[in-house]
Amino acid sequence: MDSVALVVVALAVFSWGYRFYAKRFEDRIGVDHKHAPPSVAKYDGIDYVPAKNWFVLFGHHFSSIAGAGPIVGPVIATLVWGWLPAAIWIIVGTVFVGGIHDFGSLLVSVREGGSSIADVASKAISPRARIMFSWFVLLALILVVSVFAYLSAKTFIDEPGIVIPSLGLIPLAMALGFAIYRLRANFVLATILGLAALCVLIYTGYNFPVTIQNNAVVIWLTALFIYVFFASILPVHILLQPRDYLSGFLLLAGLIFGYAGIFITRPNMNIPLYNTWSSGYGMLWPALFVTVACGAVSGFHSLISSGTTSKQLPNESLAKRISYGGMVVEGILAIMAVIVVASSCMRGDSGSALKQLGPIGIFGRGFGVVTAPILGKYGSFFGLAVLNAFILTTLDTATRIARYLFEELFGLKNRFLSTAVIAAAGFILALSGKWMMLWPAFGAANQLVAALALLVISGWLIARKKGFMVTFIPSVFVLLTTQFAIILQAVNNAKGREIPLFIISVVLLCLSGFVVKDFLDLIKKRRRVQHA
Repeated sequence: MDSVALVVVALAVFSWGYRFYAKRFEDRIGVDHKHAPPSVAKYDGIDYVPAKNWFVLFGHHFSSIAGAGPIVGPVIATLVWGWLPAAIWIIVGTVFVGGIHDFGSLLVSVREGGSSIADVASKAISPRARIMFSWFVLLALILVVSVFAYLSAKTFIDEPGIVIPSLGLIPLAMALGFAIYRLRANFVLATILGLAALCVLIYTGYNFPVTIQNNAVVIWLTALFIYVFFASILPVHILLQPRDYLSGFLLLAGLIFGYAGIFITRPNMNIPLYNTWSSGYGMLWPALFVTVACGAVSGFHSLISSGTTSKQLPNESLAKRISYGGMVVEGILAIMAVIVVASSCMRGDSGSALKQLGPIGIFGRGFGVVTAPILGKYGSFFGLAVLNAFILTTLDTATRIARYLFEELFGLKNRFLSTAVIAAAGFILALSGKWMMLWPAFGAANQLVAALALLVISGWLIARKKGFMVTFIPSVFVLLTTQFAIILQAVNNAKGREIPLFIISVVLLCLSGFVVKDFLDLIKKRRRVQHA
């Protein structure tokens, strides 16, 4: 099949979803552009800070939600089950599940004063639901931090040229933030200079790769967790906003080059559109859905929307553009990942390629092939540099949000201690190096967070006597899919004597069960009131 046909179909459905389906949901909640958002009403100069403009916040939001998720998951799903099942779920899931989940999480959080989705659960469902949901999310975030830290360290080792641009972006972003917020420098000029410096970093990294010979994984993991510790406690406008703003331009460049290469080369989809129902990774249902994860719907997005984005949103009217729009762009990125992999891998080559190169290496190779007419020999390197910038963003944002939850659960006010605990837990889990086993656990936990977040949004809509089926129906599908996936994982972990992963699976099932029970009790209570 011609890959361009898939692009046209995907973009048409995404456009419809953004213009009509999201607008319908927006009208249901009722967006008020005159309402003072939490970033203004609760400004504190640390977490509650209105973004300079919408693209600054979009850069933060997208860079945080993307990470390696919309690439790693779709790559594995495409190679294992075929490109058509992966593409269908990415398109359908983005429009009807992921986009609504992200948009609803942001709007509800804004209406609740910037509260996290876990806090909203207390009002929307029950106080116990808040505690159970918070613990569930905390465990899921530790999985996020450990998996993405390992992937970043592995990428530094496999492509040492991206070390300088990835790490050099940190001081560059801090300098940009200082110029914009402290020196009140011209915004456009500061952006141009920042992007020029970023280009220099990429050029320097390509010509001067940084290689570590011994204990490279341990050294890079140590460096990464030292970084996330400081990044997650600094005020958002010092590092997060400017770094993610610059990363947003990297994303834009990556998408432009990638899709321009697809339209120029018009590559064929070489691997089968459908491989098999059952594989070593599990059955297509439910395994494909938790493997694609962030490419279609991600519970982690609700944590970003209600954890950091809602505290920086300068105007409520921008919510759809930032959240639903961000999910649509992630879907576009995931479709690109499907195409570059399906066109660069040959029939029968997928299994060996996945073992030898890993999903990130396969994406880098495919991106290099597709963009060769534009970027020449630099395509693969540029693709990996873009990807790793997103991974680092996800790392520190996930740690920051886990810090919020840890402080809420234990009543702590010391962000240094709470961040240290989260970083230590993620570091220990990442050292195991079993990321291929952790990814399905991350995907399942991540999807289950999305299902629970959709339940919370449904409860919030019920309390305001608004139609809630638009969030309830997808929550049921995602809930059944992920709970079945976690049960299968628990059985496999028990057979393989992977006791820590088995315990995590059982705990996640129990915590989610309490939230579901309390939501069903809410529904029963509502029916009794209606019939009274």
